[in-house]
Amino acid sequence: MIKKILIVLLVALAIIQFIRPTKNISGDKAKDITTLYPMPDSVKLVFDKACADCHSNNTKYPWYASVQPVAFWLNDHIVDGKRHFNLNEFASYRIGKQNKKLEECIEQIKEGEMPLKSYTVIHKEAVLSEKEKATITNWCQSIVDTIHATYPADSLKLKRPPAPGNAK
Repeated sequence: MIKKILIVLLVALAIIQFIRPTKNISGDKAKDITTLYPMPDSVKLVFDKACADCHSNNTKYPWYASVQPVAFWLNDHIVDGKRHFNLNEFASYRIGKQNKKLEECIEQIKEGEMPLKSYTVIHKEAVLSEKEKATITNWCQSIVDTIHATYPADSLKLKRPPAPGNAK
């Protein structure tokens, strides 16, 4: 019985090797954060090493990203990361969302929530030093300050659509 179960599992594992999620590779930077806000090289280096794989439209895939079910797991992280904050789509965000995402970025880096531990376990180079954390958070804060100085306060609030049945 156990032998049959193992055979079925091996066959299933072999079959899922042919099912691949779409790779997150795009050269499109038309809506990149740098189209709105200049990014110094020191900031770009930190974003590239610790953030861009999950928070951009251009992931650098390691060898194990071709092995299932790992590829599904990695793809889920990338999709989720881009949903929360995408450097290459940032210019398409409303100003209130830009402000909110930058504030969240500052908070998550200061609290050690980003980059994810599951990422830095394998990618040791993505562990941020205190200096690198300060580089990112200071740059994000400078943009938040610019946004606050440029736009009226009420435009920085994220407005939620009215709940169905409550529309006026």
